[in-house]
Amino acid sequence: MDSILSHIRARQDATVALIRQFVECESPSDNQAAVNRFVELVADTVAPFARAKTVSGGKFGKHLVCEMQLPGGRKRGRILALAHSDTVWPMGTLRSMTFRQADGRLWGPGVLDMKAGIAFFIFAAQALRELDIAVPHKVALQVNSDEEVGSESSRALTEKNAARSQAVLVLEPGTGLAGKLKTARKGVGGFTVTVRGRASHAGVDFQAGASAIVELSRQIERIAQFVNPERGITVNPGVISGGTRSNVVAAEANAQIDIRVLRLKDAPALERKFRALRPFDKRCSIEVTGGLNRPPMERSAGIARLYRTAQKLARELGVETEESLTGGGSDGNFTAAMGVPTLDGLGAVGEGAHAVNESILVDRIADRTALLAKLLAAPLPGA
Repeated sequence: MDSILSHIRARQDATVALIRQFVECESPSDNQAAVNRFVELVADTVAPFARAKTVSGGKFGKHLVCEMQLPGGRKRGRILALAHSDTVWPMGTLRSMTFRQADGRLWGPGVLDMKAGIAFFIFAAQALRELDIAVPHKVALQVNSDEEVGSESSRALTEKNAARSQAVLVLEPGTGLAGKLKTARKGVGGFTVTVRGRASHAGVDFQAGASAIVELSRQIERIAQFVNPERGITVNPGVISGGTRSNVVAAEANAQIDIRVLRLKDAPALERKFRALRPFDKRCSIEVTGGLNRPPMERSAGIARLYRTAQKLARELGVETEESLTGGGSDGNFTAAMGVPTLDGLGAVGEGAHAVNESILVDRIADRTALLAKLLAAPLPGA
């Protein structure tokens, strides 16, 4: 058996215990104090073998940057590992989704997305230290507090640290129960389409009104035609609101619309289509706000080389890896768009992210942790 894998398997109970600590320290994106408690827990955990500092997240929790102290002499280049501390689950979710180990899995809010991935990284770093395996480059772990809500305050920090790095490893979960690594992600954004019409009494003065709801409905039919499956472009009106009472012709209505693009070059044309929306009923007006939030992570030559390195190292562990494209975004989208080779999906293997069945496979903890350790120690392409 691979020496790193054997070492990590012997410490699996400790890994599970740390994952439990992380999951039971709830950290919803919108609760700054809760996120900060989790950040302090991570900082305390890595303190014996890392220099940790926090960076203000403004209205969000603090971001954490940990410079790892790993074996080896002079370091050339730098590897950045990306994670996030926030989850989609509100405070108190643990009362109904308690952390538990059952059916070969660990269950609980945030266990897959992505607290287990942070624990894996910590034990990977510890294994390298305990086995005294030389690491040829500097390694930093960045844990962002606002990834689940768009990375508004962390994006600049991510891009700053990525610019100083030769490769980025993203600790998000793998794809599906096979745990496929992610070599491409769609770009993510959103538009809000607001229609303003003219209110009137729906019974007494119906003709005097111009319904914003009716107008918005017609616009949504038009927007639905922006979908282009062949080019990987999707447009989803996910939230609609408007009107005040059923007996009032609605003066205002709006739709929040999710967009996904596979290629960055498709984003400007899609935005032009939204900006070009014009009312069918000339008594109404349309306002469009928003745009692309995360650029797509397009599979580049650098990403492909990084994936092949991971594939080779996984085989040394007796594991065959596959790569995948996903429609979801991560902070790896930002780093890949900068041209920095980025490999995503290196965290836990499981299912149910953002769902009540969120869980990870216990029998994939060791090999994923070992793969991270071997990637950190490898002379990565360009590093």
